[in-house]
Amino acid sequence: MQDHVRPYREPLVVVVVISQAIGRWRLVVSFIPLLIYWLYNIAYSDYASPKPTTSGCSLLSHHHYWIVSERIVIPHEIISGAVEINGGSIISVVKEKDWLEKVKNEPVIDYGEAVVMPGLIDVHAHLDDPGREEWEGFPSGTKAAAAGGITTLIDMPLNNFPSTVSEETLQLKMNLCFFYTGFWGGLVPENAFNASILENLLKAGALGLKSFMCPSGINDFPMTDASHIKEGLSVLAKYKRPLLVHAEKQQDIELKDGDDDPRSYSTYLKTRPSSWEETAIRELLTVTKDTRTGGPAEGAHLHIVHLSDSRSSLELIKEAKRNGDSLTVETCPHYLAFSAEEIPDGDTRFKCAPPIRDASNRQQLWEALMDGDIDMLSSDHSPSEPELKLFAEGDFLRAWGGISSLQFVLPVTWSYGLKYGVTLEKLVSWWSEKPARLASQDLKGGIEKGKHADIVVWEPEKEFELDENHTVHLKHPSISAYMGSRLTGKVVATFVNGNLVFEDGKHAPDACGTTILA
Repeated sequence: MQDHVRPYREPLVVVVVISQAIGRWRLVVSFIPLLIYWLYNIAYSDYASPKPTTSGCSLLSHHHYWIVSERIVIPHEIISGAVEINGGSIISVVKEKDWLEKVKNEPVIDYGEAVVMPGLIDVHAHLDDPGREEWEGFPSGTKAAAAGGITTLIDMPLNNFPSTVSEETLQLKMNLCFFYTGFWGGLVPENAFNASILENLLKAGALGLKSFMCPSGINDFPMTDASHIKEGLSVLAKYKRPLLVHAEKQQDIELKDGDDDPRSYSTYLKTRPSSWEETAIRELLTVTKDTRTGGPAEGAHLHIVHLSDSRSSLELIKEAKRNGDSLTVETCPHYLAFSAEEIPDGDTRFKCAPPIRDASNRQQLWEALMDGDIDMLSSDHSPSEPELKLFAEGDFLRAWGGISSLQFVLPVTWSYGLKYGVTLEKLVSWWSEKPARLASQDLKGGIEKGKHADIVVWEPEKEFELDENHTVHLKHPSISAYMGSRLTGKVVATFVNGNLVFEDGKHAPDACGTTILA
C-alpha cells in the first residue's frame, strides 16, 4: 500500500519577525532547522509516502482519502480519474485530471492502470458457522472473500447447525459474524404454514428466504414443494423480499449395467439429469404467477439459484419473465469454467448439485449470461472437510457435493469469459449491481456518490498459477476444483466500507464489520 500513496501539502509559508535587538548570528542559527525542513519537503514531497500505522480494521490509517486510477468502472462508463472517500462512503467521483484541483491535504492512493470497480457481492455462500466451522467458518471464509475482491457476503441458512429457520437460530449467526455479512433464512415444511415464525425471522433481519425442492443432504433442512413455496411467497410479499429456490425435483433413476461405475463422473451425471431442473421449474411457475402485478403475492420475488441446465429449464424461465413473473436466475462460475467431459475419474472435487453438464451446455450458459437471460452470478461456495470428499475412493455417488471457490470467482469469471467477450461492465452487472438489487442493498453495488466505499482493485492482465505457492485463505484449499488452474486477473486491494481490508497479500489485523440486516 505504501508504494501507492502520495501526500499533497499546501506550500510552506514561514513568517519570521525579528527584533532589531537580535544579532545577525542568532538570525542565521534560527533559520537552519527551517532551511533543512524546507529542503526536505522540496526533495521528497512528490515521492515520499506517509507511514500510516496499521491499526484495527484497515491497513490505511486515513478516513478521508482519494483512490486514483486510469480505469474506474462507474455506471455506464469507464473513466480515468479519482474516487473520494470519507467516513466509509464515496463522496465524489471526478473524471480525468479535474481531481488534481479538488485534492487538498488528503492522501492519494494511485493504482495506475489497475481496474477500480465495485466490490463483488456474493449472494450465495455457505460458511457453515455455527456448528460446522471445521468445514469453513466465518474467519477463514471472510478472509478468502476479501482476498478475492468480495466485499459483501450473504450466507445461506444450511450446512451450519442448527439451520437458520427461526429468529432464534438467526441470532446464533449474528452473535458470531463479522466482516460485512448478511443472511438468508430458511423456508422448510416446519415453518412454511406458520406465518408468525416466518415473520419473526424476517423482522429479525433475514434478507429473504431459501428453500430446496429436493433433499438438501442436511437433516434439519427438509425439502419443500409448491404448497410451501406459495405460503412463503405470501409472507414475503408483505416485506418485499425474495425467496431463493434450489430447483431440482427428485425422480427415480435406474442405471443400466455398465453405467454404474461410481468413480466415473458420467455415472453421477446420469443420476441427476437436467429433467430434474426442468420438472422443478415447471412446478415453481405454477406459483410465481402470483408475483405478477395485481397478483396475490405482488411484492414477493422468486430467485432460482445455481442454474445448470441451459436448455429446457432456461426456456421456461424466459417465458415466465415475459409473462410478468417477478423472477430472476443465477448461475455459478463452475458451470461456466468446467464441462462434464473434462472431469477426471475419481476427482470428487468437481461434484456439486445440480451437476456440471456438457461443453455444449456450458457454451449456451455463457450465451444466456451475455444476452441477459441469466441475471447474475454467485459462488455457491460449498466446502466441507476433506474426508467427506472421499478422495481415496473417488466415489462420486457417496462423496459430499459442493465446489469450494470463494477466493477465485473474479479471476475465474474473467479468465473463462474472455473468449465470449466479457467486459468490465458485465462483471459489475453480474457480481455487484444485480446482486445488490436482489438483497435490497441500495447503497452497495456501484461507484457513485453516496454509496458505500466497497471497492476492489485488480489487474485484468496479470496471470498467476493456483498452486502451492499461491496463498489461499480457504480453510481447506485441497478440496477446490480450481487448484492447479492458471488464471488471469489478480486482486490487488479490497476496500470494505472505506477500510483497506486486503492489499498485496496482507489482511487488516482486525476483521471488523457490521452485520447486514434487512
